[in-house]
Amino acid sequence: MNPRGPRRRGLVLDFGGVLTTSLLPAALAFERREGLAEGTLLTDLCLAPEGIRITEDLERGVIGQTEWNTVAGRLLRLRPDNLLGRIFTDLRPEPAVIVAVAVARRAGVKVGILSNSVGLTPWNLYQGYALNRLFDAVVLSHRHGVRKPDPDIYRLLLTRLGVTAEECVFVDDTAQHLAPAAAMGFTTVHAQEPARTVAAIEAALGIPLVGVTPERTGR
Repeated sequence: MNPRGPRRRGLVLDFGGVLTTSLLPAALAFERREGLAEGTLLTDLCLAPEGIRITEDLERGVIGQTEWNTVAGRLLRLRPDNLLGRIFTDLRPEPAVIVAVAVARRAGVKVGILSNSVGLTPWNLYQGYALNRLFDAVVLSHRHGVRKPDPDIYRLLLTRLGVTAEECVFVDDTAQHLAPAAAMGFTTVHAQEPARTVAAIEAALGIPLVGVTPERTGR
């Protein structure tokens, strides 16, 4: 993280694993429910070439969830119906980060979502989070045919948010998505543990986020 530079008036966040609880415990819980060996999802979907290909295609909107579920179900030897939703059924909102973002926005910071998305049907990861109401810009990769870490998707978000990279803090739980952002001028925060993430955002923005309710800020 590099807190030097212009005053930061933008905050961009990844969604899954930042505004939600961590993806890894949800995946491990799914493996236990399905009787899979621990690490099967990592091996068959995140490291195997076909698993990588179908997931990147899903995030670019080249294929939909139904096709992804079919192929992933074959790779995992599991029934495909709503497979993605079943894998991440244990994801929950991360209240500490959500409240901090609301406080930042009420203080005048423009806030945006930049997510490698997985489509919206049959499972909608974003349902119930009111993204269009609570954020100033929302960029979901499947709608634009490009995904992180391609710099084009960061540029798209900056355009929609109306800030420069140097004015913006970017938060992601995937380390490989941070380097391109840093190269563009973003101040980056690696989201790992919620309290530490909030503290790092607070330091980067230079405004208090903890112990302040959104209603008591200036926006």
